[in-house]
Amino acid sequence: MRSFTTLDIQYAHRFYGFKGEAQYLHGHTGILTVEVEDTINTGVNMVFPCNEINKTVWDVVQNFDHALILREDDPLLPAILDVYETQGIKNGAPTNKQKGPSFKTELATAYPECRLVVTKETMTVEGMIKIVYDLLKDKLNIAKITFTSGVNGAVQEYGKENQKEKDRCQLCGIFLNENGVCPKCGYRK
Repeated sequence: MRSFTTLDIQYAHRFYGFKGEAQYLHGHTGILTVEVEDTINTGVNMVFPCNEINKTVWDVVQNFDHALILREDDPLLPAILDVYETQGIKNGAPTNKQKGPSFKTELATAYPECRLVVTKETMTVEGMIKIVYDLLKDKLNIAKITFTSGVNGAVQEYGKENQKEKDRCQLCGIFLNENGVCPKCGYRK
């Protein structure tokens, strides 16, 4: 069975090197849906608590929300960083409260202090799915990710071979840590 969460993400990007409207800096509302698959946990009678799926996904993708997403070779990138430096906001500002933990993967690097995500590939709906899966694959048993942005959309399904067998808390349903303890409520296996 599956449980899922859906999040809205506001972001700006452009397709550097693309011949068409998307070559210009523009914004989107993206809708990300992450489906988690597992057996129903008898303690809580659900696959995985949807609020915990939402929290886990949001902890990873909040750096994309209200952010500028540029490819690493985009000539706008140094210009944007220069402007942020001149304005004194490159390393953060007191008003920048919308940020998650920074990350660096093979596909993307998040700079939450300046609301910037730098990607290896052009940020398409397919690219977003690849990045999100890479960031979440060890945190949730992902069965499917869907991302729509404007009239564009993509979906990727993942087989059980990509899922990990993990013990879950009988009281709140989330994964136990490596010591067999629930990080949310303290339950011990």
